[in-house]
Amino acid sequence: MRFTACMWSRITVCPCTIVADRRAIGRTASRPAALSLATVLARLLARVGLVTPEQRAWAWYDCGNSAYFTTVVTAVFPAFYASYAAAGMPAVDATTRFGLTTTIAMFMVAIASPILGAYGDFTARRKKLLVVFAMIGVAATFLLTTISEGGWMWASVIFILGNLGVSGSLVFYDSLLPSVAKPEETDRVSSAGYALGYLGGGLLLVLNLAWILSPSTFGLSSTLAATKLSFASVGVWWLLFMWPLLRHVPEPPREVAPGEAGASPLIASFKRLGHTFAEIRQYRQAFLALLAMLIYQDGVQTIIRFAGIYGAEVGVAQSQQIAAFAMVQLMGVPFAFIFGSLGARMGTKRAIFLALAVYAVAATLGYFMTNATHFFILAALIATVQGGAQALSRSLFARLIPPAKTSEYFGFYAVVERFATVLGPLVFTLSGALTGSSRAAVLFLIVFFVVGGYLLSRVDVEAGERAARGEA
Repeated sequence: MRFTACMWSRITVCPCTIVADRRAIGRTASRPAALSLATVLARLLARVGLVTPEQRAWAWYDCGNSAYFTTVVTAVFPAFYASYAAAGMPAVDATTRFGLTTTIAMFMVAIASPILGAYGDFTARRKKLLVVFAMIGVAATFLLTTISEGGWMWASVIFILGNLGVSGSLVFYDSLLPSVAKPEETDRVSSAGYALGYLGGGLLLVLNLAWILSPSTFGLSSTLAATKLSFASVGVWWLLFMWPLLRHVPEPPREVAPGEAGASPLIASFKRLGHTFAEIRQYRQAFLALLAMLIYQDGVQTIIRFAGIYGAEVGVAQSQQIAAFAMVQLMGVPFAFIFGSLGARMGTKRAIFLALAVYAVAATLGYFMTNATHFFILAALIATVQGGAQALSRSLFARLIPPAKTSEYFGFYAVVERFATVLGPLVFTLSGALTGSSRAAVLFLIVFFVVGGYLLSRVDVEAGERAARGEA
């Protein structure tokens, strides 16, 4: 038995489908059944917005890389960092060092993202560069298993490496969205991708939770061994779901500007970067949307990255945290689709406003959180909007930029997301250092949602779409 590409070339539904090698055993009775199952899955995905094989293949990558965000960034690693890597350290000090680590990683990605985007456009190697950064992230997940008790410095280095890998790969992943979806399809396809990410990351997290809660049931020696196995499983999962994108999503054609023929890719990339810095300001609506996203995504990304470490600070057990995050992943699947539909019915901006209002309420309640019950209530509240806010933001920006320069402009979008995770962690770091608690930082997140929402209200989507089509 082995994985074969024949089914992908016809349907592209699920990287977990295993079929017998026809050259070895010929046609068998099991093949029609497998094909029938694949057809059913393809039709199901088409009903939720992933109509073409390219769209399905693109969305499966969300299923893979989301495991890193759910298991490593959100659910397992923060508590592991606080209790094991930073063993013997006061809880608020562990939170502060975790915040500093995240700030450094995101700042490095923010600086590199626009250069990577320009380089990907010029060389037409977006998929290859996606693989390079994804493999860095995968390697980091396996290196997490080498952390020893009290080894917070080594844990921080590996966490920075993993963040660089996953964030760098998303620069090129997001830039491929316009090549698989028409402008009127981007809300639906982007939301479906996030939904698959929730589903895939949630399923693996449930398995990880089972390992951690009952390691002996799975032949594991301890909770520590189960935790480290969870990190390694993310790497395997990520690799598995990256394959469909590499196989079926087309590489957008290279666009060579006048004077770039024969130029060095690196020099041309820097020239494009400078041109894009100057040009993006001419697309007023896209630029204004970026500013809005810079502010409100700061709050969103900070909640994603600090929910676990903040929960540990107030005394929520690791097993309870993981169960809550698994609930978020599973609830996030239907709500991501719901927000995709809301974007089409009530308008993308209004749907994002609704999500920001819910986040503001969650931040207010989070300030008063004292136990695991509160943690579960807040997790359920955030699950209703987390995927929708990010998916609709990505699709809105895709509609406001010139199609020929998606990597460059999504490089700027990535800068926004990464700088958005620079300011929030910095607030947590300062709050811990000045007050001895992170509660003030949680309450301050409301400012990001209010200011970001106001700036978004000033964006004229129709004018921005006309400007983008004019460039095309």
